[in-house]
Amino acid sequence: MFGVTTSDDYRPVAWMGRYPVDVTTMLVGLHVAAAILTAVLVAFSAGFVLPYLQFDSGQVLYGGQVWRLCTYAFVHPPSGLLWFAVEMYMLFVFGREVERFIGQRAYIVLYLILLIAPAAILTIWGLWQRSALAGSPALHFGIFVAFAAIYPRVELFLRIMAKWIALILAGIYTFQLLAYHAWTDLAVVWTSIGAAFLFIEMRGAGPELVWWNNVKARFGSKPKLHVVQKSASRRAVEPDDLYASIDPILDKISKFGIGSLTANERRLLNRERDRLLKKSE
Repeated sequence: MFGVTTSDDYRPVAWMGRYPVDVTTMLVGLHVAAAILTAVLVAFSAGFVLPYLQFDSGQVLYGGQVWRLCTYAFVHPPSGLLWFAVEMYMLFVFGREVERFIGQRAYIVLYLILLIAPAAILTIWGLWQRSALAGSPALHFGIFVAFAAIYPRVELFLRIMAKWIALILAGIYTFQLLAYHAWTDLAVVWTSIGAAFLFIEMRGAGPELVWWNNVKARFGSKPKLHVVQKSASRRAVEPDDLYASIDPILDKISKFGIGSLTANERRLLNRERDRLLKKSE
């Protein structure tokens, strides 16, 4: 659909004929297998197993059942399979693009953060109030937020840009949970949103934010002194570095137009253009 790759870490895990199998495809298959198994267990009156997989802060804190920090996301009740199908479609479409853009290792780290961070927050919450969690809607909404942070200007449904769709869905999610005083669910949703957005920003792939740049400037390490190479030696290696750095940006422009570039990408493109102009003088 989009297919922009900026990381040399992206490559298919396996192939099924001519079709590549990436990490996102494997995750979708794992969730679908878990949903089918859950439906079979419920159908044959073996659903008593499921409560041992759901997150329960009391069991994690006082029972030592730490596996619940991860297994809760793979408990998909049969009553919600229609929304689950939509959720898996969203993961397959947008998760693959995030994986292509940031690379497999970073994508796996992002997925693990979105999986564990909400459960960790609820575990701390459980010191005051016992909480429970099952299913993966917030986790995979976080993947879409990561996509919207990378491609904020890409037009999706009804030609609405991805960043506005993410904000609209986040607003609907928030007001729905506020209306029912579902504070733990609200904490899970915003933990996923914040973790996804900050992860993409920390990799320099998100939209330009003044406040975020100020935070990085304040807490970032001070620049170290370094030896400047002679201009002649720098010219010898510049062309390869230049084309390697702007090829993904040019590919993105050809597919989605210059309006899809983030402020960081525009700045890099302008810098390399200025270098080329100076060389031609």
